[in-house]
Amino acid sequence: MTPARLVLENGVVFDGTAFGDTTVEAAGEVVFNTAMSGYQEVMTDPSYKGQIVVFTAPHIGNYGINPWDSESDVLHVEGIVVHECSRRASNWRAKWTLDEYLRLQRKIGIEGIDTRRLVRILRSEGAMRGIVSTSTERDDELLDRVRSLPAMEGLDLCPSVTTRSSYEFVLQRGEGDLLGDNYSAPKYHVVVVDFGVKRNILRLLVERGCRVTVVPATTSADEIIALEPDGVVLSNGPGDPAAVRYGIETARRVAESGIPLLGICLGHQIIGLAFGGTTFKLRFGHHAVNHPIKNLRTGSVEITSQNHGFAVRAEGLPGEIEVTHINLNDGTVAGLRHRLYPVLSVQYHPEAAPGPHDSRYIFDEFIELITQRVCAESPSSAADTVGIATDTLAKRSLT
Repeated sequence: MTPARLVLENGVVFDGTAFGDTTVEAAGEVVFNTAMSGYQEVMTDPSYKGQIVVFTAPHIGNYGINPWDSESDVLHVEGIVVHECSRRASNWRAKWTLDEYLRLQRKIGIEGIDTRRLVRILRSEGAMRGIVSTSTERDDELLDRVRSLPAMEGLDLCPSVTTRSSYEFVLQRGEGDLLGDNYSAPKYHVVVVDFGVKRNILRLLVERGCRVTVVPATTSADEIIALEPDGVVLSNGPGDPAAVRYGIETARRVAESGIPLLGICLGHQIIGLAFGGTTFKLRFGHHAVNHPIKNLRTGSVEITSQNHGFAVRAEGLPGEIEVTHINLNDGTVAGLRHRLYPVLSVQYHPEAAPGPHDSRYIFDEFIELITQRVCAESPSSAADTVGIATDTLAKRSLT
């Protein structure tokens, strides 16, 4: 058993025991996630780059880690904090225990922490910088290092998680089982700008009949348009959206070209900024799978999966931008739509993974925007296109 400490920038120190790779440290912004399960998807979500995640469920690791549920190829979270790490993986799909997986990925965890006390601190004082370490340094020495860490404001982390080159997404063996039997043959070409994309976003686009090309975060609007996409998706990702200036410019120019555009999480914030809005840092962010969202167009309430530390400010949005969704917990903007261009965005994860599936209709609305544009440009094929789209939506509504 290797002693470890979590040191917060406010000077509070938590003593615990290290697991995973005990030879490394974790340094970053400390946030908490209240999901009871889905820890594998959380840890592999690129949006957690630069962050140490506190899991509030008392036992983490019960069902182990499997090769199919990861949202990216590597573990992006800097480190994790748990009350108790299960050393036994009780699931037939598991290949590794949580401890084994962290060691393979060279990441550290700390257990034996009073996570209820820690979360109360983060809720009252806000997310703050911290270090998880097995170092024998004095507490004040570790605290000095914590306070020298960069703040999340002004930080562009997309280059550290984006793909290095463009590629066409192809379902791997076993992934079709996650979608069921009702996904469609490719009909449309969608380009996904990878600011830190989750794999389930790509899967659900494939399910809806899209050939998916993933491009690096810094890909210009001209390069995207040259690929002749039927639609463009701006993905989720880590860091401060205001620092992603290249993405903001790309979003504005793609939208003005008339190509349907969907923004998810960071992509939503980028769209808000592209049309003259502003963003701000939330006190402790939204990191959970149970946030209630109200759809202002329909009046319905959805339970959603969320992971973000910034939000679009409602005040100052131009008149051509409609707020379509709000977060019922704090009233923050949770969805936008452009009144002139085929652009929509949401400040949550409609692909879930983990989380409820209430909001997957967002992908259907995006496909409908694509269908409308294709029909307008190719009237002779409009009947066939509408028929295929209607049949696909009908089949999905029955499942």
